[in-house]
Amino acid sequence: AAIRPVRLAALTRSRCSIFQTAYNPTSARTGAKYLRARLRGPSMVKYYTPEANIAQIMRQWPELEMRNFAEEERLQDVEDKKKRGKGAPKKAKEKGKSR
Repeated sequence: AAIRPVRLAALTRSRCSIFQTAYNPTSARTGAKYLRARLRGPSMVKYYTPEANIAQIMRQWPELEMRNFAEEERLQDVEDKKKRGKGAPKKAKEKGKSR
């Protein structure tokens, strides 16, 4: 004696209401699996330690008199490029002057 599909559907509906799951008789893709999953972001943030920002440390403790060699080198490169005429163009003061 086979069980009628109507009875199986009723059983599934009641099972979903008891166990508080989504009733999905057509098996449509809902993304419920991913919405139920635990968020990964907070544990990833805890795993990676914060990077030391030299500029921030220099601003926080000026009495240490630290030097940011990478920033100094970058500024020197920009200055050298400007001397050779290879630097970035000046910003336009008015909208009509820009390209």
